[in-house]
Amino acid sequence: MTIKKKPFVKYNLDSKKKNYIVISLKLNLDEQGQLVRDKKVINQEKDSTAIKQLMRIGSKVVHDEKTSELLDIVLGNKRKNKRLGINEFE
Repeated sequence: MTIKKKPFVKYNLDSKKKNYIVISLKLNLDEQGQLVRDKKVINQEKDSTAIKQLMRIGSKVVHDEKTSELLDIVLGNKRKNKRLGINEFE
């Protein structure tokens, strides 16, 4: 006797997969090319693993003390421009 499965109903109790989220990601041609170049640099064949590793690298760069100083300057400029009514910078 087989169990008839209904669509969109989870039938397994795999607890390992509870802590994961699935993200759908669309890349345009430029982004696809960038991903291919980045995968070569980090020697990673799989897209999902490369994206995860690049995310970890990017996170370390963004939260680095030297980088955060640069981001503060750039974001400060954006805030000041908004206050002055400059919406676009040419």
